[in-house]
Amino acid sequence: MAINIDAWILHIQQNPVVVVFLVVALWLFARWNQLSTPSPPPQSLKHETQNQDTYPPITPLPSFNWETTEPTKYRPFKPKYHLSMALTTTDISHLIPMDKTYKERLALRQSLLAQHPTVVVGVIPEGQKKGSPVFAAITELYEFIVGVYLPTRYPSMFTLEDSEPNTSSKTLYNKTTNQRIPLPHPGTGREILTTLGTFVDEDFLVLLPDPSTTNTPPSPSEKAPEAEGVKYTLEAYTTFYPAGFDTREKLGKRLSTIHDPVPRYKEKLEKSMDRFFARLEVGKVVQRVNWSVTTEGTSLFAAFGGVHGDEGKKEEVMGVEEVDGEMTRLRCERQTLHRLPKTKALIFTFHTYTYPIQEIKDEGLGEDLAAAIDGLKEGNVPEIHRYKRGPVWGEAVKAFLRG
Repeated sequence: MAINIDAWILHIQQNPVVVVFLVVALWLFARWNQLSTPSPPPQSLKHETQNQDTYPPITPLPSFNWETTEPTKYRPFKPKYHLSMALTTTDISHLIPMDKTYKERLALRQSLLAQHPTVVVGVIPEGQKKGSPVFAAITELYEFIVGVYLPTRYPSMFTLEDSEPNTSSKTLYNKTTNQRIPLPHPGTGREILTTLGTFVDEDFLVLLPDPSTTNTPPSPSEKAPEAEGVKYTLEAYTTFYPAGFDTREKLGKRLSTIHDPVPRYKEKLEKSMDRFFARLEVGKVVQRVNWSVTTEGTSLFAAFGGVHGDEGKKEEVMGVEEVDGEMTRLRCERQTLHRLPKTKALIFTFHTYTYPIQEIKDEGLGEDLAAAIDGLKEGNVPEIHRYKRGPVWGEAVKAFLRG
């Protein structure tokens, strides 16, 4: 029997209660159907959250052109300088930046390695031995950067290739330099770091817990009070651009000792830094950017001075006529910190940028930087002005920026 649609429509229009009934009935049916559908098994939910042995995914840049990419411009100076961690969260994809200075800086790194081999690369003796915690951390860092990060993030620059038939050995081919490096690396801890330090324009510090402060490395998600007692020590490094210190003197020392020259570090930062380091989770990456001003004669490699002031050393105060707008530079370090998934070592990375103060002035930021130089004496640690050699260059640079 045919259904009279028009009659049904007329009936519904004349009886709104029918509409309400139909809506309620449809909602109840949908709700019943939702509750009848089984929830995902607990193990699948666990799989999404528990994977502590891998890095988060890396976002590729398939069309990246390093030759046309300008170095990032950092302008971190503020009217008052406050000594703090000043950390922000970032993504593992941004771990190693690339720009048009890449190739010339690799050449500089090779030159620095030839001149200062033990200054730019260092490993504690134990780190040379396969099977040691330090060697394991160095290997994990190398294999992530070479085997995962570079070919994934920058496929236009790096390609992972099979090394030998029927083996798991591979090589990473650098299309920019026509260089290949092995994966895995067959060398000692120092040799592995030397390869890494001359293949990317990034400096690395490898830190592990001091055995005297903990029996086992802390869990990457540990929140318990016992994690607060863990102290980290510098076990290995590549520092081709040290900022006013000889890293050899820091090797094997605790974080607090490394920062001894920083005015009031123990008072302002030591406890919070130690606590943060102990609790940093796998997968979380944080960054900060510092700044200083360097004068003519101070290069990227500044292991023997030129960045920090020495309270017991008198230096001649600069005159404004001595300020070279191209050679006097704003020096910024973009630093990141993350934890390796397997060995749980902490990795500091440093990318150093320098900008002529003439560039800062041309951008219209001369007064901002001049005010920040005064602000070094007006924050929570006024001594930082001396630490950054402000008494030597401060007045002259301010006059140049304001002139």
